[in-house]
Amino acid sequence: MQGVIAHKVGMSRVFQDDGSAVPVTYLKVEPNTVVRLKTEEKDGYNAVVLGVGAKQWKSRKGKENTNYAKQKEWKVESAEGLKAGDSLTVELLPKDTTVTITGVSKGRGFQGVIKRHGFSRGPETHGSHHHRRPGSVGMCEFPGRILKGKKMPGRMGNDQVTLRDRSILVCDAEEGVVAVKGPVPGPNGAAVFVTVESWPEDFDVMSLFGGAGSDADASQDDAPAEEAPKEEAKAEEPKKEEEAPKEEAKAEEPQEKEEEKKEDTPESA
Repeated sequence: MQGVIAHKVGMSRVFQDDGSAVPVTYLKVEPNTVVRLKTEEKDGYNAVVLGVGAKQWKSRKGKENTNYAKQKEWKVESAEGLKAGDSLTVELLPKDTTVTITGVSKGRGFQGVIKRHGFSRGPETHGSHHHRRPGSVGMCEFPGRILKGKKMPGRMGNDQVTLRDRSILVCDAEEGVVAVKGPVPGPNGAAVFVTVESWPEDFDVMSLFGGAGSDADASQDDAPAEEAPKEEAKAEEPKKEEEAPKEEAKAEEPQEKEEEKKEDTPESA
């Protein structure tokens, strides 16, 4: 499925027609440049590589190069209608589109079990030795070790998080902003990857890519235009044949007049 690279703007709310308020996260979608196309013949699969934040630089030999601040590859069934250098905009994410969002959560540093795993704290009164401690973590003689995956203090956050089945509630094509239902991982300004799961039924994706559907229509429109000159040429052929006898008739008239003059000259003599 196709997707785009976006940046988190912040959270707000959107009021529905029934008056209910829905929390949303606004994402800024800048024009995504098609950096490279991968084909099944050359790379073993079809994919589109998109990039944002292009920066031009020259090498010592004067060769111009382009670096992108963020790049992402999406596997697609077919890359027909796309080529390197094309741009994908927020029009790819109309309202009521279902998407999957992938981002990196905020880093919290080293945290205890209460904040990291939601443990309950112990009594705060005097004499208690269990305030914010994790408690017992192991067993006795067997197996004599701490089992893997035990919830303990440690680094929290800064992990890749994927949220599925999120709906697009607002799409502003002029500003390049979309509103996604619910929270999105990462701080404001962080890059997130928005992958399309399904488009609305009345949305034509190939109209954006200029794919096979539009090409077929164009070829059908061009076909009658190509046949028209042939029909005109066929219509002109009889005209030429009709004009030929007229020219022969005109050529015979002077000959007849000259013969009449020759016949008249001896009589007058």
